[in-house]
Amino acid sequence: MRATPLAVTALAAAFLLTACSDDGGGSGSGSGKERDVQESTKPGAPCKMHNVTVQVGPANTAPAAGDTGNLPVTIINRDAECTLDGLPAADLDTGASTSTVPVDKAAKSQKLTLAKDTGVSFTLTYVRGEEGAGKSLAAKTLKVYLPGDTSPRDFPWGYGVVALKSGSEPDASLSGFTQAGD
Repeated sequence: MRATPLAVTALAAAFLLTACSDDGGGSGSGSGKERDVQESTKPGAPCKMHNVTVQVGPANTAPAAGDTGNLPVTIINRDAECTLDGLPAADLDTGASTSTVPVDKAAKSQKLTLAKDTGVSFTLTYVRGEEGAGKSLAAKTLKVYLPGDTSPRDFPWGYGVVALKSGSEPDASLSGFTQAGD
């Protein structure tokens, strides 16, 4: 009876030791995730979502239909120096469909270098829609993207329904990046 638990323990330990290998595993190409981590440690490499902290709010919530609300989003680099080259991106997700928030026409694309523990911010401005109206988007999730990174960070949307301009385009916009703390 005692031999079986010892054999299972030895087998589990062997699997754990195999999983801790430093050689990257696989056949030398590495997974996309491993490449992202390796690229992000090079100074000036593109910032990746898994190497930053994203803070949403506090919001200036639109209180009623037709009112405008603002939601600041702050991104803080937690890894080696990296670069943001372009504009932020965001989607509003209802659970059944996703709508892209357009970038404000006045926003300027720029290349910003972020040292470790420094950040940038941008603002999502939206018009509150009418509850239950066909011209409103009942968003449940805000998806935030960095330029050149297709992995979003998701946040619950609790700021009311968003008015629609036409079709599924939300009556909302994103500003460009600004240095946080400036």
